[in-house]
Amino acid sequence: MQIPALLTGLQLTDSAFPSGYYTLSHGLEGFQQSRAVSPRTLPALLHDLLRHGAGPADATALALAHRAVSAGDWEQLVAVERRLYVAKLGRESRQAAVRTGRQLLDLAGEVYGTPEIERYRELYRSSRVHGCQPVVAAAVHAGNGVTARQAVTCELFAFAASFTGAALRLRLTDHRRAQVVLHGAAPVIEEAVEAALRRELADLGSCTPLADVMAGRHERADARLFAS
Repeated sequence: MQIPALLTGLQLTDSAFPSGYYTLSHGLEGFQQSRAVSPRTLPALLHDLLRHGAGPADATALALAHRAVSAGDWEQLVAVERRLYVAKLGRESRQAAVRTGRQLLDLAGEVYGTPEIERYRELYRSSRVHGCQPVVAAAVHAGNGVTARQAVTCELFAFAASFTGAALRLRLTDHRRAQVVLHGAAPVIEEAVEAALRRELADLGSCTPLADVMAGRHERADARLFAS
């Protein structure tokens, strides 16, 4: 990979990139409110969400959309985003994907301004896409020469980093232990990347029933620190 493309992937993964990830707990706050997670079980929860949630859904959508953008098949990209959107059963998860995706789209137009980003923006203006973050990210990565493998790896690492950051704010871990948890997720991220790159459109969709229940409870909580 060329150095400029690699730097783009790293920039988008950086927690300082203002895409709105810091407002999300990826369901963790729901687990914490229900006392269904502890510092000891935190790594297992992250691994499960990577394997059965973010990997089969968002990462798979990103891989498929990246493939579509690289081939110039924008109809296929629309099909990928539509399937991802309906696969998100909870209101919060759909809203989070769209809100962070629109923020990324706005920033990407200003920061990178590639033809791929502008083409996606045209689809968005015509209401053919919702602006789901993984699909927007695919257009950004592909437009900047980041390979599908690198793009999916970056996005799953960003998910894991955001999850552990939320755990810090929820006092489920400390800064040192958070790094241990994040490092321990590396083999699972690699596994999830490989699986995402092999899936087809019909395979897109997560299976995290307990997380869906916790998300539903979180929507009705009296007080919330995070948007999801």
